[in-house]
Amino acid sequence: MRARLVASGVAIAALAGCDAASLRPSDRGHVTEDGRDQVARVVDGDTVELRQLGKVRVIGADTPEVHGGRECFGTEASAYTERRLRPGTTVEYDFEREHRDRYGRNLVDLHVDGRLLSKDLIANGFAKASAIAPNTRYAARLQRAETRAREARRGLWEACQ
Repeated sequence: MRARLVASGVAIAALAGCDAASLRPSDRGHVTEDGRDQVARVVDGDTVELRQLGKVRVIGADTPEVHGGRECFGTEASAYTERRLRPGTTVEYDFEREHRDRYGRNLVDLHVDGRLLSKDLIANGFAKASAIAPNTRYAARLQRAETRAREARRGLWEACQ
């Protein structure tokens, strides 16, 4: 199915007089299947741009902000994600029930080296658990990771008190 979507996008681009490489992520259409992609860049602690899928928001983790007003531990959370997701890193992603947020970002569970990025962010104190229905597949697991990080005073649980 994904191959058909890409092929359709290339065909449309050819008819429009441009090549597939010139398509921006938002022009490629909405991908609805789970898949693999490569990191293009890290936007902040919980938002990443993938080469094919475009901008994605990691489901289940809420890192402190670094854009539009820095919040406590936001810089550290972004730096952690940048260390984990260098440009070119191959990642796997899964969609849950709701595929986009109000900003047009793809909502995904992002896996790096077989590990759930949201759980790593939360367990290491770089994010709080954030369960927003209907995308709650890992909510209980993420809440347990937050409880352990808070009790151990890891990351933002120590720095931002």
